[in-house]
Amino acid sequence: MKKNKKIQKTLVLLDTHAILHRAYHALPEFSSSKGEPTGALYGLVTMLIKIIRELKPDYIIACYDLPKPTFRHEIYNKYKDGRKKTKDDLVSQIKQSRNIFNAFNIPTYAEAGFEADDLLGTIVEKIKKIEGLTTIIASGDLDTLQLVDGKKVVVYTFKKGINDTIIYDEKAVKDRFGFKPKFLVDFKGLRGDPSDNIPGIVGIGEKTATTLITNFGSIEDIYKTLASNKDKFKQIGLTPRITNLISNGEEEAHFSKTLGTIRLDAPISFNLPKKTWREDFEIEKALQVFSEFEFRSLRSRLQGLFITEKKNEKEIEENNKKEETEADINITQTKIAVWLLNSEITNPNKDDILDMAGVDKLKEAHGILIKKIEKNKLNKVYEEIEVPLTPIIKEAEKYGIGVDVDYLKKLSKKYHKKISNIKSIIWEFAGREFNINSPKQLGEILFDEMGICLKGLKKTSGGARSTRESELLKLKDSHKIVEHILEYREFQKLLSTYIDNIPAMIGEDGRLHTHLNQTGTTTGRMSSSGPNMQNIPNRDDCGVAIRNAFIAKEGYVFTAFDYSQIEIRVLAELSGDKVLIETFEKGKDIHTAVASHMFGAEEKEVTKEMRRKAKVVNFGIMYGMGINALKDAMNTNRKEAQEFYDNYFKKFPNIATYIEKVKKEAYEKGYTQTLFGRRRYFSAIKSKIPYIRASAERMAVNAPIQGTAADIIKIATIKADKALKKNGLKKHTRLMLTVHDELIYEIKKEHIDEAEGVIKTAMEKITEVKIPLVVDVVSGERWGEMKPNRLT
Repeated sequence: MKKNKKIQKTLVLLDTHAILHRAYHALPEFSSSKGEPTGALYGLVTMLIKIIRELKPDYIIACYDLPKPTFRHEIYNKYKDGRKKTKDDLVSQIKQSRNIFNAFNIPTYAEAGFEADDLLGTIVEKIKKIEGLTTIIASGDLDTLQLVDGKKVVVYTFKKGINDTIIYDEKAVKDRFGFKPKFLVDFKGLRGDPSDNIPGIVGIGEKTATTLITNFGSIEDIYKTLASNKDKFKQIGLTPRITNLISNGEEEAHFSKTLGTIRLDAPISFNLPKKTWREDFEIEKALQVFSEFEFRSLRSRLQGLFITEKKNEKEIEENNKKEETEADINITQTKIAVWLLNSEITNPNKDDILDMAGVDKLKEAHGILIKKIEKNKLNKVYEEIEVPLTPIIKEAEKYGIGVDVDYLKKLSKKYHKKISNIKSIIWEFAGREFNINSPKQLGEILFDEMGICLKGLKKTSGGARSTRESELLKLKDSHKIVEHILEYREFQKLLSTYIDNIPAMIGEDGRLHTHLNQTGTTTGRMSSSGPNMQNIPNRDDCGVAIRNAFIAKEGYVFTAFDYSQIEIRVLAELSGDKVLIETFEKGKDIHTAVASHMFGAEEKEVTKEMRRKAKVVNFGIMYGMGINALKDAMNTNRKEAQEFYDNYFKKFPNIATYIEKVKKEAYEKGYTQTLFGRRRYFSAIKSKIPYIRASAERMAVNAPIQGTAADIIKIATIKADKALKKNGLKKHTRLMLTVHDELIYEIKKEHIDEAEGVIKTAMEKITEVKIPLVVDVVSGERWGEMKPNRLT
């Protein structure tokens, strides 16, 4: 907001409860790694940073409601009656919000018997005569609009969500309501306010209230006119019935106006601070609070807000690079240390390093973090897995992967035609054309015009009806249009992410160089970006078609080495279950063996359906799947799913014992460990919020399994690299990608047999793992056309 030449200072008054409530409902599922709710606080800080950036206030004051009855409750015991009790997770955030204001050097005000609006009104009344001061009330609702005064007192509020805001000065209020701000209390007196349970006059709505105010003015003036000249009500189009309602409702109108009027005389002692909020502001205090609440993204936003006032971005970047160089440390290794010490901090940045070490210099941080690695017995993971892996990954990124651009162009034409046909089908079902990419328009089509049932569907953070994939899947059987919308989105995603996007990402060497993220997940697994090569489907026709765009250079072939059933092998290793171990040692099919025990049948008598159900339960148990999820996955009823679940643990008691042990250790220690000592932290396992705690328990069950599998593939990458060097094959065999439990190499044709043998042997002989590891090998000139080799 621009200040004119006459205005020297700006005061922002925060209607704290209104902002927190809005943010709480916009971000209901936000929580810290400890399971503590943080959505309202995150929204408050986001709003605060936005206010500082856009409004550039000199003073900021926060006003609170107190959890006690106000004078309005005393005169009307039904005031705000019907409002749900404030939830405990919001109450805790309201209390914690004071820590944020303290860190920002922002004074707070609250007074028993009065609402925050009354404090805002009182402050506005006290300072309205100060020359050169603009007051901006930041709120989450429109009650404070009655305080607007020209451009001297304005309201800054939300239009939608917590990011879309608008400023109401006197003109904006009049444009919206048709009358000046001072008449808003009369408007409320006539029509009432359901949100506060203010009655108003029964039968009088917004339209009639607006007509009365625009023609006669205040409630007092309306009743003077009614007493002196009743015909004027007829002249403005009001029926005798409405006129009688107004006449009989005079007492209610005056009373409702009193309830809705913001007091200007709350008993608070207020003076404009002598110093601006910035003068005593210490950014370190604010950053410390951000760290406590785990607001990682907001840290850099706040720092940027203050740093850019002094330096431009180029200077900042140069200073950061200079500091890293002068530190004489390997910044990548330092980031790895942070990630191992707290698995929730994926892809750590400089701030994360300094925060965890509790120092200001990178050089000091590195030594401190290495000592922490030793203290937490993470040496093996750090020194023998992650650090040796780094140069191999960098080398793979640099080498890249070949792309057939002409093939992608042809595929693009084919899929764009396909998506156009799907669009026509969707429009035909809808009965008209609309923007399928617009959630709002799609929601109107599905729920308003087609009447598809909303029961059980979640809403977006802004309160709108959600049309995201997870919600549409629930509606798949409701109407054929939903199936086509999902298909449309899938093709659109493949086109935008891969088919149409990849040609522009190819380097000068004609190859695609995806980024392999070593610290990108909480589990320890590798991830990739730019583009995400791990998300290309590997079974359906579309995924295979895209994979065929990646082609080996002349004289070479792609060869993929994939661990067979690695996670269930790890479960056997960690649980020590005799049946699983014996099955793998004999080289039998694990799902058939489990089905045999589950159904009490000979292995040769196990049907495909029996094996399928056993497979579902095997993977469901590993991922901490509950009965409802198991029911859906098995395509059965809850009773049968429960029987399968119970029977599984009866037949495999060692697995049941292992799972309970993992849960117990996670609860007691706050983390789980892999076979190699990697930790994944689960502070949320002690959360008081049931769904957060349950989610943490499910992840805790799977973490050692998935984490150990991640360790194995990383160790295998290092062992294979060493073996290739030892056998003189490194220059003929280049690692290109890691995709989950698979390593993909480009190998010179004349060295294919030897290289395959070396890599397969290295991967299958991980000394710490007693269970037999089996690696399947496929080769081909295109990624999507690779076939099994004789070595498998």
